[in-house]
Formats: sequence, C-alpha cells, structure tokens
Amino acid sequence: MPEADTRGDKSFYEDIPAPDQGFFLKGSGAYDWGMKNRLARIFRPESGRTVMLAIDHGYFQGPTTGLERVDLNIVPLLPWSDTLMCTRGILRSVIPPTYGKGVVIRASGGPSILKELSNEEIAISIDEAVRLNVAAMAVQVFVGGEGETKSVHNLTRLVDMGNSAGIATLAVTAVGRELVRDAKYLGLATRICAELGATYVKTYFCEEGFEKVTAGCPIPIVIAGGKKLPEKDALQMAYDAIQQGASGVDMGRNIFQSDAPAAMIQAVRKVVHENEKPEIAYQYYLDLAKKG
Repeated sequence: MPEADTRGDKSFYEDIPAPDQGFFLKGSGAYDWGMKNRLARIFRPESGRTVMLAIDHGYFQGPTTGLERVDLNIVPLLPWSDTLMCTRGILRSVIPPTYGKGVVIRASGGPSILKELSNEEIAISIDEAVRLNVAAMAVQVFVGGEGETKSVHNLTRLVDMGNSAGIATLAVTAVGRELVRDAKYLGLATRICAELGATYVKTYFCEEGFEKVTAGCPIPIVIAGGKKLPEKDALQMAYDAIQQGASGVDMGRNIFQSDAPAAMIQAVRKVVHENEKPEIAYQYYLDLAKKG
C-alpha cells in the first residue's frame, strides 16, 4: 500500500503562472483545433475566464426553485452568459438553437435526491454529444464518497469519448456532507481529476489556501456557486476565487434565485472579466436591479 503524503511544506510557486504553450487557456496547448475551438466557446479568449450559468440541478432534484419555468426564468439571462450548463432534455425542449455560445451538457446521472447520489453512470453517448454540438460534457466525481471508484471510472470513460471527438470534459468535484471543503481536500480532488485527463474542473472555493488549489492543478478551475448567498457575499466569493487563480465561476442558485437575476449575472461578469472590486460590482447590481 502506498503511504499517504502527509508533508505540509509543499511549494506550489503560486507567484509563477503556468506557461501558456501557445494557447490562452492553462494546460490546453496540446489539444487539437476542434477542442481548442470548443474551449474558446466556454472561456472568453480576451480574459481567459468564463461565467457559466448552471441550470442542470433538475437532473437529480427536479423543478428547483428558480428553474420551474426555464423558458421564462433562464432564457432571458442567456445573453449575459459565456456558457450554459444544462441537461440534454432542457437543451432540446427549451433553449433556443440560436444560442451561439458554449453548451456544457450534463453527462452523468442515475440516482435522484432520494438515493445515494454517488452511484452515477454515464448518461449520454458521444454520438449524442456531437449531435447536440456541445462544447463540453460534465461528470460528477465523488472523491472520498461511497461511489468514488465508479465515478472516477465514469470520468476516464468520458475523457476517452470526448477526446475522440474533440469535446472537452468537465470534472465536477462533488462534496458530501461528511467531507470538509478545505484546501487539502479540494487540492486532492482537483489534482486527481486533472491527472486522469479532465479538460477542466469545477470545485468549491475555500477561504484559506485556495491559491494552492489552483496552483497545484495544471488545468483550469471554475468555482461552483453553491448554496444561495446574499448577493454581496456571492460577488465577494467570485472575486476572491478569481484573484486566487480560478478561471471563472459556474453559478446557478446565486443567479437564478437572486431577487434580480439579470442584474446579478451582469455584476458577476464585471468581477470575472473586468476584475471589478466586489463592493463596486454590488453597487452595479443594485443600480441595475432598481432599473428593473
């Protein structure tokens, strides 16, 4: 049995950026043209970052608050998103085919919120992903969870499928109630996903040591919005994550459950793409919200 690495004096050289290898996105220089083109539909080349709008919650928890009517609640927000993360059912039935930005399709599933969530399977074929013209496929990875090995296998299978068609793979690190969202765990989970071939990773932000998480992961990290926060706190979290090396945010509830979703997604864009300070972005949100 290999011994666990317990040393705490690691050096991630957080002040030294990773080489760009001829492409604007971290760790992506060796991909072929098709993959890079899809990544440029997810991440804005001008900033190297993304504002992903996550609305895939229904695949395991049904009609989530704020997603009862995707046609009325979400479609009006699409112009301010860089990428839409959704299920194929919602994509086909609701999202206008004129949406020309990147689509990240939910590619794993199985159990509902009533069951053990880590018992997932791959839920889409590569032919279907190509037919839907998606930029990436997203898979849950339950590092430390009951279904860890199966979910890791799902990731590696999806990476193989995606690479064969030039479609990116997003590894979503899932954290159960029993796991601590600290830098040690997040660093472990994101690095495992990167080592196994994910194109980029979605994980949670932590207030201490997040710069080590991003520095230790050779591919882009976007942060999950997580539970609904007050708008000012959500903007602060996004700002802190970006300043500590995140390549964007994948926000759902903190946008579509906001009192003014259109204002909120525009304020998030200010933080992500323009490095706007959270207090200024929050005032921008308030001003837009007041205009209606």
